Amino acid sequence: MANPQFNNVRTLPLRTDAGRLMPLFNDQHMDAHKPGGGQLLYLSSQLQTSLDLDEILNQFSDEVKPFVAHDYLGYSNDEKSCAFSTGKNARHRLNYQLTLQDGQLGKLVLSRKCKFTEKETGEVEHLISALLYPLRNALMYREAIHAAQKDALTGVGNRAALNEALAREIEVAQRHKRTLGMIILDIDHFKKINDTYGHSTGDCLLKALTRTAEKTIRMSDQLFRYGGEEFVVLLPETGLKGVKNLAERIRRNIEALNCVCNGKHIKMTASFGIATLNIDENEESFFIRADKALYKAKDGGRNCARVAD
Repeated sequence: MANPQFNNVRTLPLRTDAGRLMPLFNDQHMDAHKPGGGQLLYLSSQLQTSLDLDEILNQFSDEVKPFVAHDYLGYSNDEKSCAFSTGKNARHRLNYQLTLQDGQLGKLVLSRKCKFTEKETGEVEHLISALLYPLRNALMYREAIHAAQKDALTGVGNRAALNEALAREIEVAQRHKRTLGMIILDIDHFKKINDTYGHSTGDCLLKALTRTAEKTIRMSDQLFRYGGEEFVVLLPETGLKGVKNLAERIRRNIEALNCVCNGKHIKMTASFGIATLNIDENEESFFIRADKALYKAKDGGRNCARVAD
């Protein structure tokens, strides 16, 4: 197989701790006859065995260390809302803005306590060229997964995202003996709203509820649209009192909304089911208890919250 061409592969020149400018990549970085050329081809093939961003960056750091010792490797991509770091950040750094065919791939930082030599800097730049395509593929895969787990109407996580997050949060809570709360909320008489005003008005209300809930929950909480007019909030490290307080704030904020949809002013309320994770409880049991509490709220007159048994 022919060697890939890297005419458009480069790092934008950023200043290092020594104030120098990093040179750009060129075709010579793929010359297998240069020192480290075989390592570059090996590294490229190894990094392409995974589409997991963290795994790729961890492996890159491990493969680079025998050639250029470093205490820390960091990566960030603000556009894709992702970040990674391993090790302890130090004073002396090599900073790179990674691009591929004029597409921004993010920022890469290596640091350690002592300065990097000219030879080490060149070796890092040589090896980074093997990272670019695997990194781009991992970002594209991550974006596709996120799109598949996002509700098209409201923009929050969908049922698939909830299933994944719930399994993860339960595992973390049980392993570290932490609390985990769940709120299930459902718009009251939503079918009647759709039948009276039309589905476009119903969609308008769903978006308004989503915006209100997102503004009310904490940064650590996670909001999902389970289906229809039903939403779920996961609250890591939150006991029953905290879950009840947040549910009540969301309830009041929804009740106070004055939504203008298709020229009509419409009010809505929602009912809430609340549960906190029991010891050794699984996802299904946890969700069922919160869902039963929601039905208690519906039976209890709606626009209220009830706690699971």
